[in-house]
Amino acid sequence: MSGTVIGRGAQIAALREGLERGRLVTVTGAAGVGKSRLAAEAAPACGEPWRTAIRVRCPDTAPTVPGTLTALLAQAVTGSRPAPEERADLDALTERIVRGLAAPGPSSTRALLIDDADAVHAECAGLVQRLLMAVPGVRVLVTSRRALGLGDERVVRLGPLAEPDAVRLFLARVREYGGEFEPSEGELAEVARVCRLLDGVPLAVELAAAHLRRGMSVRAVAERLERDRCWLTAPGARLRRHRSLRAALGAGYLLSDGPVRAVWSRASVFVGAFTEATAVYLCSGAGTTPEQVPACLARLAAEGVLETVGDPGGVRPPRYRMARAARDFGAERLRHAGETPVARERHLLHYRRLAEVAGNLWSEGEQRQAAELVRDNREDLTALIRQALVPDAPAEHVRAALATVVDLWFWWAVHEHGEEGREQLGLLLPRYAPDDRLAARARWLAAWLHAPGDPAAVRALLDRAWPAAVLAGDDALVGWIAHVQGVLAWEQGDAGTAAECFRQAAGAVPAYAPGGPSAAVSLAALAVVQAGTAPAAARRSARRALAWPGVRDDAWAVAVGHWARAYVEHRQGRGERAWRRARRALAVLDRTGEVPGLALQGLLTAIESCDQTCVFVPPPRGEHTGRPRLVSPC
Repeated sequence: MSGTVIGRGAQIAALREGLERGRLVTVTGAAGVGKSRLAAEAAPACGEPWRTAIRVRCPDTAPTVPGTLTALLAQAVTGSRPAPEERADLDALTERIVRGLAAPGPSSTRALLIDDADAVHAECAGLVQRLLMAVPGVRVLVTSRRALGLGDERVVRLGPLAEPDAVRLFLARVREYGGEFEPSEGELAEVARVCRLLDGVPLAVELAAAHLRRGMSVRAVAERLERDRCWLTAPGARLRRHRSLRAALGAGYLLSDGPVRAVWSRASVFVGAFTEATAVYLCSGAGTTPEQVPACLARLAAEGVLETVGDPGGVRPPRYRMARAARDFGAERLRHAGETPVARERHLLHYRRLAEVAGNLWSEGEQRQAAELVRDNREDLTALIRQALVPDAPAEHVRAALATVVDLWFWWAVHEHGEEGREQLGLLLPRYAPDDRLAARARWLAAWLHAPGDPAAVRALLDRAWPAAVLAGDDALVGWIAHVQGVLAWEQGDAGTAAECFRQAAGAVPAYAPGGPSAAVSLAALAVVQAGTAPAAARRSARRALAWPGVRDDAWAVAVGHWARAYVEHRQGRGERAWRRARRALAVLDRTGEVPGLALQGLLTAIESCDQTCVFVPPPRGEHTGRPRLVSPC
């Protein structure tokens, strides 16, 4: 593609420094990030050798025969094409290159630019090593998707452009292509959307800009990219790999061996970041052994198909994320191989099990780990649920998605995602035909996430959940239903009914019952309700909440209990004790990280203002925070 380099100031400076101080510099990065252009821009400014450097452009198609690069470089250095019999003797050709570089003459003969070395990567590494050893004055600049792996090599790695730079590139290319484009504020937002969808990859941004010259609007380009990123084309591009985004990605795919291709295509089912262990489960089989998968992931990461997420040298195992265009290309290959159903089935089974593990971790007191597990895998958990919403989704997929939402009750109810949980339950429940225990638990959770704020919807959901809970003998669910009924009564000012419901809930939910809030939460809510009229009973209820079996492993329930005691102390005029209790609740949550900071500050505000308290219920409709709501005791 034409034009100047945009947004690469730091990389150009790093490349120039490497060329001035080192003998071998390799510019690496994913397909389309602008390696060749950066080399062409930066090298000539680095002194006399680089202004007239010998440049060799390697083939940009499928793997080549051995000796291709050596023959090309011999021709560039000596000025004559090797004869067919000479091409067969690589040692002799290499000696010709060495003599040509070492011959007396201007220093310009001792600078080499080997461009796009992917198709000849192994040959390039061996040849460059021999040249560096044989010709002390030679300097070499290589562009390749991955480094050569030589000891003296300096690597300049290119990543995608930042969004502002990608937008600048898009606008610059539109104008270079002859378009009169002065975007409005709305169009500028669409340009930014296009750049985000393309992950800031320069080639992709330029291809998208070219479509404006062909009559498409920015919004039309963005909407098409939402469905597929590999459709971008530029038929007139000089290099074949620059004629479409699919061709740019396909060039790297063709150069990969079978297991790497298989891992690329199978890993395209991941929407977010994934671990090596998860990839081994999803990507092995059909000619790819589990032992091969880690090496394939490392190869794909080195070539920019995968991005390493987090701290690669940290305590936690590495996580990978696939670029969106690479994911679309891999999904095409997966469909072509007929492996999409198997890959999606494995994806569903893995993340369904992961949701179960997260729910068990929460109920067993490992609440930080449970939240981190969901947070790290949220995109793929969401993808599992969305797959169940397509028109032809099998019934077992709908069941798996609904069970996943129910297992993640704590994520919706405690961790500020109540609106998302309500939406998913509202879409899944009409698709789930059986009126069984799972449906009853889903309706209870939906009712809890709707309350307070929508009493009619809550009652309709509980009316259907209650009979199923009783018939199934599900004491925990009976108790959780009673808790939601208490929330409704308290919201409507009926303290007596609320107290009775919370008391029934605390008596029904067994100790250590998984899948929902412990009885300690209901006892804490009972203490809040009793605080105005029965202070002694309120103190007993709050103490019982903090002494409930297993509560010490439940940071959320402990915080609720301390919160309730703080409110009771406040109502009795014991401000200093109330403050200490509030601080203890803060310390518990701050230490475990179970509730976001805004909720913690809300606790202090409640104690300081003395006119509100929390019964830990989700927000009503229209409130998008998802945090436990502060409910007025009046």
